[in-house]
Amino acid sequence: MNAHVPSLLHHRHRDDFPGLAGNWAYLDTAATAQKPQIVIDAIARAYGPDYATVHRGVYERSATMTLRFEEAREKVARFIGAPSPNEVVFLRGATEAINLIANSWGERLVAGDRILISALEHHSNIVPWQLLRDRTGIIIDVAPLTADGRIDEDALIAMLTPRTKLVTIAHVSNVLGGVADIARLAAAAHGVGALLLADGCQAAPRLAIDVQALGCDFYVFSGHKLYGPTGIGVLWGRAELLESMPPWQGGGAMIETVSFEKTTYAPPPGRFEPGTPHITGVMGLAAAIDYVEGIGLASIHAHEAELVAAARAALGQINSVTLFGPEASAGILSFAIQGVHPHDIGTILDESGVAIRAGHHCAQPLMALLGVPATARASFGIYNDLDDVARLVAGIERVTRIFGSAGSH
Repeated sequence: MNAHVPSLLHHRHRDDFPGLAGNWAYLDTAATAQKPQIVIDAIARAYGPDYATVHRGVYERSATMTLRFEEAREKVARFIGAPSPNEVVFLRGATEAINLIANSWGERLVAGDRILISALEHHSNIVPWQLLRDRTGIIIDVAPLTADGRIDEDALIAMLTPRTKLVTIAHVSNVLGGVADIARLAAAAHGVGALLLADGCQAAPRLAIDVQALGCDFYVFSGHKLYGPTGIGVLWGRAELLESMPPWQGGGAMIETVSFEKTTYAPPPGRFEPGTPHITGVMGLAAAIDYVEGIGLASIHAHEAELVAAARAALGQINSVTLFGPEASAGILSFAIQGVHPHDIGTILDESGVAIRAGHHCAQPLMALLGVPATARASFGIYNDLDDVARLVAGIERVTRIFGSAGSH
């Protein structure tokens, strides 16, 4: 760990999270993060004494809520280094954001155009492109992985062609925790005239994001993995791209004028936000950003890397345990135990108050590549500490005893 980055191990951030009351080791943050009290309070205020609609009412509370709503958009823009808040679109999550890009920007693609993804993508960054392929005849190329489970960036770059129109990859793998070099890949994509979309769901809660420095063209993330509420997410796109894209869904709020003969549409971001927005979700997301920025993304990343390193070191001493992914991982560790199904691992750990994920993690093609039907996954957050790692390791040792697997060296 970088000596200049303060460790969080001696800070009781766990006490900020009422969902962690009691002796519960929650190690499923990559699926969804627990919520700090500051976020819960912000949502309660937004639903209670502050509640009103936005962008429509002329009365004072509506005007105040509209101001706070747009201030939240500005906060998101600063959080990811976006040049303008008008490049920030609020949606239900990263899944909807990717689908919007596929259905709006993607409509300009024609048969023979190519989209390049990687072998470790979440289903949300696979299926929308397959649906587009089935409609248009585009071709989907899949970049391989390195031996330690990172995107093989050299191979990906070699696969770029003049027909490649988009590279769309995870900034941080939700299964293996590897961090992609977005800036390098964006520059390479631009070299053949392609765009780059980064799925930042696992990156936004633990890495400082600057979309201008990364050089990407689209960036998406979900609030609930960033210690915020469910049902809210963000699409960032370059202004000129958003302005060139038609609406994906129609309704109120996203229009300029409507007649039975013709409708004209609002400029971005309103063009992509039909209907009454998730007002309270936006307030909760803003509070979550305040919370993580108050701690510091560099400290969060260093803390989680320290926990992953400790877990890898301990579990690596158990003969029957296979560890997946690179040594340098952003808060995520997937593993398997010889002869034990991951669901059984999760069930036994739960008996000891340790919560992990077990399954394919919405990455079935990656599971096939790893040669397993599923993995067990421990993922760390602000609130975890070395005691949680020790409980995980003790639980895994208990699993090996129950199933008679090989023990430590």
